[in-house]
Amino acid sequence: MLTVRKAEQRGHANHGWLDTYHTFSFADYHDPREMGFGPLRVINDDKVQPGQGFGTHGHRDMEIITYVLEGALEHKDSIGNGSIIRPGNVQRMSAGTGVRHSEFNPSREERVHLLQIWIEPKITGVRPSYEEKQFGTAEKKGQLRLIASPDGRDGSVTIHQDACVYASVLDGRDAVTHRLAPGRRAYAHVARGTVKVNGTPLNGGDGVKIENEPSIELKDAREGEVLLFDLP
Repeated sequence: MLTVRKAEQRGHANHGWLDTYHTFSFADYHDPREMGFGPLRVINDDKVQPGQGFGTHGHRDMEIITYVLEGALEHKDSIGNGSIIRPGNVQRMSAGTGVRHSEFNPSREERVHLLQIWIEPKITGVRPSYEEKQFGTAEKKGQLRLIASPDGRDGSVTIHQDACVYASVLDGRDAVTHRLAPGRRAYAHVARGTVKVNGTPLNGGDGVKIENEPSIELKDAREGEVLLFDLP
């Protein structure tokens, strides 16, 4: 069964410096029907203006993944990490017992477009940690590239949850299939472009909950970039 969440159905807020869409309830946007999907709690589609950003703030007991689509994002945190992430970078921060960080667009000219993803951990109270990996377009073109997993396999970042996150860049005749184990479900988020998920056409910003399906097929894309979450 596929349940589509269209881009325009998401929560939206434009603060001037930040234009953001919330797939699930977040901040001032609250919909009791959209509180997450399994342990997948947040997909925020953020566009931050040049020289602007999120001031220092805290998190606890959450796996936070940042996926940059355009521009650059500067990260600093209370456990000693600091870097600038760009398209192709995947950043994972396990907040655990508590961490404070800031995120800032260091450019004077270009906005940064990113997805921030929160996944609830399977265990709480872990020591905060940080990880960053690079996954170039060539690794994602026409295939599902594992970018986050519970065991860090295939060079993915490691999260404290029985969930796997894949990224794929698809166009034209590209087609990929992901098989779901019995009892698993999935969520597909179209970061940009268009793609068909099990025959259902989706556009940039759209998402789909996938339940009781043996497999997921992504094809007939035009400049598509998709994140696929395999969830308990």
